[in-house]
Amino acid sequence: MKKSDAKKRIEKLKEFINHHRYLYHVLDKQEVSDNVLDSLKKELFDLEQKFPELITSDSPTQRVAGKALEKFEKVKHKQAMHSLNDAFSEKDLQDWLKRISKLTDQKLDFFCELKIDGLAIELIYEEGILKTGSTRGDGIIGENVTQNLKTIEAIPLKLRKKINVSVKGEVFCPLKEFQKISKEFSNPRNVAAGSLRQLDPGITAKRNLDVFFYDVHLEAETHFQKHELLKELGLKINPYNQYCKDLKQVMDFYKKIEAKRDKLPYEIDGIVIIVNNNEVFEKLGIVGKAPRGSIAFKFPAKQSTTILKNIRVQVGRTGVVTPVAELEPVLLGGALISKATLHNKDEIKRLGVKIKDTVVVQRAGDVIPDIVKVVKELRTGKEKSFSMPENCPFCLKPLKQEDVILRCINSKCPSKKRNYFYHFASVLDIQGLGRKIIDQLLDKGLVRDPSELFSLKIGDLLPLERFAEKSAQNIIQAIQEKRNVSLSKFIFSLGIPNVGDKTAQDLAHEFKSLDKLEKISSEELEKIKDIGPVAARSIESWFLKNKEYLNNLKKSIKIKKEKKQKNITFVLTGSMNLSRDKLKEKIHSFGGKTASAVSRKINYLVVGKNPGSKVEKAKNLGIKIISELDLLKMI
Repeated sequence: MKKSDAKKRIEKLKEFINHHRYLYHVLDKQEVSDNVLDSLKKELFDLEQKFPELITSDSPTQRVAGKALEKFEKVKHKQAMHSLNDAFSEKDLQDWLKRISKLTDQKLDFFCELKIDGLAIELIYEEGILKTGSTRGDGIIGENVTQNLKTIEAIPLKLRKKINVSVKGEVFCPLKEFQKISKEFSNPRNVAAGSLRQLDPGITAKRNLDVFFYDVHLEAETHFQKHELLKELGLKINPYNQYCKDLKQVMDFYKKIEAKRDKLPYEIDGIVIIVNNNEVFEKLGIVGKAPRGSIAFKFPAKQSTTILKNIRVQVGRTGVVTPVAELEPVLLGGALISKATLHNKDEIKRLGVKIKDTVVVQRAGDVIPDIVKVVKELRTGKEKSFSMPENCPFCLKPLKQEDVILRCINSKCPSKKRNYFYHFASVLDIQGLGRKIIDQLLDKGLVRDPSELFSLKIGDLLPLERFAEKSAQNIIQAIQEKRNVSLSKFIFSLGIPNVGDKTAQDLAHEFKSLDKLEKISSEELEKIKDIGPVAARSIESWFLKNKEYLNNLKKSIKIKKEKKQKNITFVLTGSMNLSRDKLKEKIHSFGGKTASAVSRKINYLVVGKNPGSKVEKAKNLGIKIISELDLLKMI
């Protein structure tokens, strides 16, 4: 950036920040989130560091190892390591307090901890010497990662007292360390998890992980006293953890920590609230896999500001044209973000977004980042408007307007073809067949459609980049293992427009065989529950136009009989350990159904990390909320 441009940008930033400081501190009004202001202050600071001669006194910035292992042993925990239920609002907390207050006559007080975004561990000390360190695992059985944990400086190899004890903590990756290796990992938590599961402790040592301890298996009247015991033993506890006499103090603590969140040297995603009296905590017991006496109070979705560098369009497997914003990379919710969806031309119009605008980006859970606002006050006049193309940028054929979306209707469009290959391999879960390999197969002309994947030989792959005989053999074997698929998965893999996972399930359970579905008319399809006229016409049209391809696929794939459908429906929210597709596959394999939206018709909401608004809606409707582990045990 030129010095003259930097000067203009700095003046705009100072004006905006000072204005909102006045609104907040003088008028007690807040029009933008703390995350947005912090992001702009950081940009201002960085610019001033680059051009120190532009710093003025009125600027907001001027205010006064061991041997590698062959595998990990399994370790049974001394005490089960439970998961926590989540709260997302003050009302959620009040409801939780009402529920547990009915189970005890004692007045409740609390101990609050920062919810570190890392990996839970248990350490076993014998005579004060560290003997075993393990991961949480499934809560009952974990993996022995003692050698890796010994590389963490904050973990004492010898306690200050000669006792036998088990303690629990959270290993995390400090943000300054994450910045060094952010290209290798998507977020700091993945660094911690990946580092602890390295068979070579030397690799773990290079990651400079840290830890906070939060529980000790010793007699104590209160949870606060347990933290004092941890300190006496020489174990590191978080200095922000705090005793709170009532829910009001809990809320005050929550707000204080939320304000500090972006300034902490590690990632947190909320606070943990624990009933302070240990006897009462134990009597409250366990519900599902979570103790009644504690709850995680999550922070809202994180926001930040960045510059929108450009807008490009993508053409998906069904031809839908989606505008995607290319951003100046920004760390958001623990991950480096460089792209965000703009959905369609109506969304671009609603936001009034232009190329080179300063935008507010939000990331919630595992959802693709969204642009939620344009900071128009920071415009310089150099911003450029964007219009959706009239022709497909990949095949140059005219695009068709369908309600709010644009679609490429050219069946030979190279972008549609490529994205359909990606979809097919993903639905069938062909291990190792990622986008880069598919790109090579298409670019070299080795396959024209997915049916030809099943006739590939090892020799076909050897000329490709980075392929040796073993890797070629693994890919061929992975493809051949997917010759047997369920009818619902087969239908979904076809990539029929307007036919998602759930509609594929409905069709499979309605028709039981592909032969019946191939011959059905759109009028008959519309009689099926949840299939409207658009989907019906789309299904009929696809089977009429793709007979040759379908016959080739049927020669390569054997369609398994669909299991009888149970009247149990699940909705998934948040990020899980297994992929969404894998979890849905497991649900369908035992005859269950999945849906995308929470309604009275569903039976369970499966909640992962950083879930969205679906949790609140499910609670209001009285829908049972379970964890990923609960789901897998149910299956």
